[in-house]
Amino acid sequence: MANIAFIGLGNMGSPMAINLVKAGHQVCVFDLADEAVSKVVAAGAVTKKTAAECVQNAQFIISMLPAGKHVDAVYLTEKTGLINYIEPNSLVIDSSTIDAATSCKVAQALAQKKIGFVDAPVSGGVGGAVAGTLSFMVGGSLAEFEQASPILEAMGKNIFHAGEHGAGQIAKACNNMLLSILMIGTSEALQLGMANGLDPKVLSNIMSKSSGSNWTLDVYNPCPDVMDNVPSSNNYQGGFMVDLMAKDLGLAMETALASHSSTPMGALARSLYTMHANTGNGSKDFSSIFNVFNLPSK
Repeated sequence: MANIAFIGLGNMGSPMAINLVKAGHQVCVFDLADEAVSKVVAAGAVTKKTAAECVQNAQFIISMLPAGKHVDAVYLTEKTGLINYIEPNSLVIDSSTIDAATSCKVAQALAQKKIGFVDAPVSGGVGGAVAGTLSFMVGGSLAEFEQASPILEAMGKNIFHAGEHGAGQIAKACNNMLLSILMIGTSEALQLGMANGLDPKVLSNIMSKSSGSNWTLDVYNPCPDVMDNVPSSNNYQGGFMVDLMAKDLGLAMETALASHSSTPMGALARSLYTMHANTGNGSKDFSSIFNVFNLPSK
């Protein structure tokens, strides 16, 4: 079993770290939120006062951080960056969803210290993180991918080698752009049916068994009380925040701009999610976009 440092214990990071503990790994965790640390320590992890102490002697360092600027700062800040404390021949697995350029920058800097790196963003939501069924989209060399795979298998069900450094981030941007488009389309269709007298449960079942079937309809339905154990039936609490979806769509649009790609649906999705976030819904689950299509009361 491996000696692992896990940095960043948010909604996704905490259950991911707990699954590593359950798999028998020695896990040292660090986060600025004491409550998050305590939860994972109660499951069998240990902690240190600083991230630098946590990574010392670790064979694998996993990070789950909010944005590229945080990943850059945590690893590369002069003197205090983790690059100064990680042992050579260790492997950094960054599961943050960030821009590909920052992933490549960190990978190159770590390589100069003989430290491996893969960008390994995830899909599957909090439910997948808890169940250990996440999908990992991995960017790095084949050797680094093979080194990371046994660790990722303790947290996920589907482990994909997307390509070289940064490829995992590009794959994640494409995936989340499509996810947002599907959620908007599903919400729009359900609201149309309801406005014309259809029961959303009946309509969901019809579309689920027809050509309109998709993950947001079948697994993560955005209409309240159609499906149990999803955020829409819990006042859109938990899950994947609107703010994060808006951020990811921004990354997708930056990726499109850099490659001169045409993404009109993605651009519209980003506009809708940004508007939804700016009207006080940023902390709600991204399926709450359903409410944008609500008809006004007559």
